[in-house]
Amino acid sequence: MYKSSPLIISVAIVLVSVSCKSGPEPGTAEHINAVTLQVNDARLLTSDEKPGDWISYGRNYQEDRFSPLSQITKSNIEKLGLVWSINLGTTRGIEATPLVVDGIMYITGPWSIVYAIDARKGEIIWIYDPQVPREYGERACCDVVNRGVALYKGLIYVGSLDGRLIAIDASSGTKKWEVVTVDQNKGYTITGAPRIVDGKIIIGNGGAEYGVRGYVTAYDALTGKKIWRFFTVPGNPSHGFESKAMEEAAKTWTGEWWKFGGGGTAWDAMAYDPELKLLYIGTGNGSPWNREIRSPGGGDNLYLSSIVALNPDDGELVWYYQTTPGDSWDYTATQHIILADLEIKGKIRKVLMQAPKNGFFYVIDRTNGDFISAMPFVYTNWAKEIDQTTGIPIETQFSRYKDINSIIAPHPIGGHNWHPMAYNKSTGLVYIPAQESSNMYGQPQDWEYVDDARTWNTGTRYNPDNPDQHDSLATQWNGKLIAWNPVTQKEVWSVNQKSFWNAGILSTEELVFQGAGEGDFVVYDARNGEKLWEFPLQTGIVAPPITYLIDGIQYVTLVAGWGGGMATWVKYTDQINPGGVYTFAIGGEKDAPQFPHQILPKLVNLKFSATNEQLDHGSRLLERYCSKCHSSGPGGAIPGLIYSKPETFEIFNQIVGEGAFLGKGMPKFNDRLSEQDIQDIKFYLLSSAQNEKNKK
Repeated sequence: MYKSSPLIISVAIVLVSVSCKSGPEPGTAEHINAVTLQVNDARLLTSDEKPGDWISYGRNYQEDRFSPLSQITKSNIEKLGLVWSINLGTTRGIEATPLVVDGIMYITGPWSIVYAIDARKGEIIWIYDPQVPREYGERACCDVVNRGVALYKGLIYVGSLDGRLIAIDASSGTKKWEVVTVDQNKGYTITGAPRIVDGKIIIGNGGAEYGVRGYVTAYDALTGKKIWRFFTVPGNPSHGFESKAMEEAAKTWTGEWWKFGGGGTAWDAMAYDPELKLLYIGTGNGSPWNREIRSPGGGDNLYLSSIVALNPDDGELVWYYQTTPGDSWDYTATQHIILADLEIKGKIRKVLMQAPKNGFFYVIDRTNGDFISAMPFVYTNWAKEIDQTTGIPIETQFSRYKDINSIIAPHPIGGHNWHPMAYNKSTGLVYIPAQESSNMYGQPQDWEYVDDARTWNTGTRYNPDNPDQHDSLATQWNGKLIAWNPVTQKEVWSVNQKSFWNAGILSTEELVFQGAGEGDFVVYDARNGEKLWEFPLQTGIVAPPITYLIDGIQYVTLVAGWGGGMATWVKYTDQINPGGVYTFAIGGEKDAPQFPHQILPKLVNLKFSATNEQLDHGSRLLERYCSKCHSSGPGGAIPGLIYSKPETFEIFNQIVGEGAFLGKGMPKFNDRLSEQDIQDIKFYLLSSAQNEKNKK
């Protein structure tokens, strides 16, 4: 039962009574229609003036994820408790940021499913399922996740995994219109949240590992009519260029890159400055990763791994800044972009801040793209530093791994990945969910581009004929929460965390909220990093929390549930709880719910007979076709195959070859694998299970 002070209760009663007298009952279709229609251009521009709602992905156009709400403080944080929770019944990943307007919440789950929730009651109002074909999940590099919706004039917008942009009636959950934004015969996906800018809905896409050409598209938010499209990398020069920007970019590429797609997909970060009338987009890695293959003569390969500033009226390029020229490491610049005004050397600068995968924290002048500063926030060895005059990385001699196998830091998952940061306007600090990691890169002995929209094409692989370059510092793996001063470019405090893969951030004046990969929801002191409060949710958390007001009371909500490629790396103990929605307030007294959970499976133990050649063949096929989704351990969204039930191995050919589990998102491979291939994979798995058991 929720408890609060008499003052808060009386305020809530007054507000509720006023609401009931002046409009429809909260949670009804009439109420939802009324409050969501009010989310228009003017409301989005002035979101900071009404911090009680969370109406866009980053809370405001600056995407700072800082809330001035102050009912929850250091002095009463010990009274923060769970008010309600909802079991979404899925063990696939949940990465969404909820939106809330006057107590009506909208979130997304796996397979791009949208949920409308009455946050006053903690009850689902409606569910919209876009019916993404389950075989499409094979094209998702990092699980069938979705990071959220946009809200505008009574419509909810979601980008579906199979590349559609869908407008849904906010009050009824019925589809109003949809448009296919990609070539669905290619390896495109959408997992990111759309944004609303000047009456336009902006959406990017993913799929660079599958050989696509990235772009961002603007549609009329009310009709779905295409207004403009900005390609992030050039296409085939013989076909002409779509813009002057593409013509200039082509001068920085060599070879026949367009045959591989080029990459540069804009799958997450956006921000908007309405005063400057500039839309900022973060772009992704090359296709394939290895520049020696996609652009063998070198070159910066614009506009890969860049921040591009576009005119939102026509999509024309205004300026760009490239964080990783000639990227060969999957160092995307699609990570969270935050806008702020900072005093630097006695002058107020309009800046853009980003901590991309490459491990350096950047402060850029957002008016013109001029470099201000950059310093490493985690251990890096691909570059010695960023030249503080030119803004160009000074690479180490081994970073390009042309003739050696090199251990490079950070890993392709980055010093910081998609998990949003937060900028606290009171402390002046940026809070970064960071990782320290490394990866072995090498030139493949033989590499063949497979253009089937399903095959992972990175072009990097350990070559046994090459010497190795090792760096003992580059082998550490740990997660950190870092409080970073963007003016001095120094760490102020940090917290080492148990899990490597932790959630995005919410900040208020005194507090920092973050979920942990191990399953705890934690609150820290924003000024010194002291842990002030924690709550065990018993399911991995990667999504960022939000905070809002309902009837005068401040709430905090987060969604939890392991997802993404990194979900396969978690070491669970005895169970995997399904994903859910959790809401907290001062005085909440509920315990963490005991949802029906999946007991971790045991190692399979079956007799088999196979040759060394078959086991070696099965190992190589498993790496190519299976390891992207299935972990090596029992935990994660999709457990390791060696933990499958014996009955599963009895119908192994039907599952792998004929698609018996297609409805669960398991693709069929009979067009790529023979019966003997499937048998060899099975033998290798049984052998691996036996070896794993012998270790124990």
